[in-house]
Amino acid sequence: MKKWGSLILVIFLLGACSSGKKALDRGDYIEAMEKAVNRLSSDPNNKKAKQVVSDGYAVAMDYYQEEIDLILSGNDAFKWGKTLNIMNRVNHLSNLIRRVPAARSLVPSPKMYAAELSEATERAAEERYQAGLISLSRPSREDAKDAYYHFSQADKLIPSYKDVLEKMFDAKQRATIHVILESVALPLKRYELSSEFFYEQVINRMKQRFPSSGFVAFYTPEEAENRQIQYPDMVVRMEFYDFFVGQPQHFEKEENLDRLVEREVEVKVSRDSTRIEKRQERLKGKIKIITDEVASQGLLNVKIEEFETQKLILSEEIPGEFLWRNQYGIFVGDEGVLTEQQVRIINNKAVPPPGPQDLFVEFTRPIYARLTDRLSQYFNKYN
Repeated sequence: MKKWGSLILVIFLLGACSSGKKALDRGDYIEAMEKAVNRLSSDPNNKKAKQVVSDGYAVAMDYYQEEIDLILSGNDAFKWGKTLNIMNRVNHLSNLIRRVPAARSLVPSPKMYAAELSEATERAAEERYQAGLISLSRPSREDAKDAYYHFSQADKLIPSYKDVLEKMFDAKQRATIHVILESVALPLKRYELSSEFFYEQVINRMKQRFPSSGFVAFYTPEEAENRQIQYPDMVVRMEFYDFFVGQPQHFEKEENLDRLVEREVEVKVSRDSTRIEKRQERLKGKIKIITDEVASQGLLNVKIEEFETQKLILSEEIPGEFLWRNQYGIFVGDEGVLTEQQVRIINNKAVPPPGPQDLFVEFTRPIYARLTDRLSQYFNKYN
């Protein structure tokens, strides 16, 4: 009996929650009506849900009308946008009621904004457009960003409103920091190296992190020329120096191996039977591990300069290094004495070390990660 009582209580509480009564009590009319109407769609005779729809709709309409009256009588620069939001809420509630017969019977004529919605949309777009013009008339880059936001809001309300697309383009151009990323200087005479791969990785990564939707744009010098960007805001210059490849190193190490292992052996206990016993066995062997190494290291200097004043904003050195290593070996003895790592080593072969260009590529990998992170950290403040 106690179990049935608990079950009834749970069902009652679930019914109270899904009817929307709690949401209505705290003034959340949208949630209250959504829950109540959804409940009526599956249970048309639910008393609590019917009460929420009947009482809640009238209260919501009074509240929203008061809000519209207060907003329109005030001096808020975007009062029509706020009014439009309220009208859309009212229409949302009305559409909820219209789709469920049980709810429609309680509210036969739900209010719908049609002509008023069109007028509010027009006025909301205009107030955003005017705010954009005011911001665009001011000189700062932040004002241009604000202008772009206002114009884009107007365009969302009414696509291609007036000349908003042209204004958005103007605002975006003024708000955007244009950065030329120059090719990487490589004044190293002792090796024939190319840094083109590194430059392509960096420019692609920066464009990925700063897409066209933001307010920082990176260009190659060729792209800047094609777009007729004669006066960029900043220039990033990079230069590798002190890169060198060390002399090949060769090491040999011999080691005697001795290992006690447990193995299962078959033992005959009588003419017709055997059993399996575990016995310890000592394994021995001798391994020679040969290690070939070539080290490479160097520095990348990165500078950020203002184009117009040639003022140095940032100058940092990013070190990098790469150690190429190959290990192989010779072994005699019982292979059971070898570890997994030793097995891999003796299965390796001697190979010639990579050339300077391949070592240079590997040396730049950690530099690439640190460089793009540092540039992103610096330019994020402009986005």
